[in-house]
Amino acid sequence: MTQQYRAYLVGENGIFQSAEAFEAASDASALEFAQRFTRRGDVEVWQLGRRIGLLKKLPAASPEDAGPGNRPPHSSASFRSM
Repeated sequence: MTQQYRAYLVGENGIFQSAEAFEAASDASALEFAQRFTRRGDVEVWQLGRRIGLLKKLPAASPEDAGPGNRPPHSSASFRSM
């Protein structure tokens, strides 16, 4: 059974900038799914009124990390402005 979650992109001022709704089977899988959004900034994951966790922004990749085997998986997901 899946549950509804939201991932919120947190701005530098601590205010939610945008959100993405998604479904996941567990809190752990929701955090794993939301990890893809950390390229844009810190992300808070919520399930209804329950905060699941805060995922910190991924550090920028250095040029030597950009080899074919070291690229992060592509995501077509995008946040919706609030």
